[in-house]
Amino acid sequence: MKTVIFPGSFDPITNGHLDLIVRASRLAERVVVAIAKNETKNTLFDLHERSALLIEATQHIDGVDIVPFSGLLANLAIEQQAQALIRGIRGTTDADYEIQLSQVNKALNPELETILLAANGGCSFISSTVVKEVFKHGGDISQLAPLCVQKALLSKQVAKP
Repeated sequence: MKTVIFPGSFDPITNGHLDLIVRASRLAERVVVAIAKNETKNTLFDLHERSALLIEATQHIDGVDIVPFSGLLANLAIEQQAQALIRGIRGTTDADYEIQLSQVNKALNPELETILLAANGGCSFISSTVVKEVFKHGGDISQLAPLCVQKALLSKQVAKP
């Protein structure tokens, strides 16, 4: 497979996301990490900050491109000449939802496949929300997110009045 897309909001990137990106890089020559620009979602980090964090966190992984996007994933796949979407699932609820999304994307772009990767056991509980909550309450996030995220969260904390 030449190109796959791994979409998400990445607010912020977690070790679970990184695990999926590494695994996707073993399946395809090129992994497009597509950062969703969603105006209706209230994110802690703006699109530029999320892009910078992803670039820093993935610099050691060959074949990764960071691409902000808005609109339909099926259209982005055509623009990026991607053969498949990579989606991580942590359990049955995620699987049910992702199967529905894959059917929508297949209807919009019949050539596009969706590959569901089960989260590794050590990552299955990690989410961006968990990272932010643990940090907010003074917990150690070093096992949950890359160091660049901890630094970014610290700068956000200092920046608050």
